[in-house]
Amino acid sequence: MIDSVDVPIIASHVPAYAHPGDAGADLVSTEALTLAPGERALVGTGVSIALPDGYVAFVVPRSGLAAKHGITIVNAPGTVDAGYRGEIKVSLLNTDATHGYDVAVGDRIAQLIVMPVSRARFIPVDELPASARGEGGFGSTGYQTGERA
Repeated sequence: MIDSVDVPIIASHVPAYAHPGDAGADLVSTEALTLAPGERALVGTGVSIALPDGYVAFVVPRSGLAAKHGITIVNAPGTVDAGYRGEIKVSLLNTDATHGYDVAVGDRIAQLIVMPVSRARFIPVDELPASARGEGGFGSTGYQTGERA
């Protein structure tokens, strides 16, 4: 059984899961626009939610839009905190260098993922405990000289 949480919502189009087991519910555009090559725009969804404390929502790109048209989200994932009550907007970006992309009212433009979130207690220390990874950062796992990341 999948856990669920009740999320009060005001929406012109309530987000919906396309398939059983999907993590993201589709968000649709409430406005029509054309994204020129390389252009970004903040696009309304008409959705406002009231997440319970202890939850967060992430706005993530739709893989089909990214793969077929180069449309992604600038700040992916966009974070919707439990205390936010305004409209969820999506900062779309057209990464295609030559073709514009038309967004129509009702087009699925992003997905919304709702998750429980832990609140961290940050404890100042003089030294961190050792780990197998240590300070290895960007590209440090599996990268050999001459290999492509």
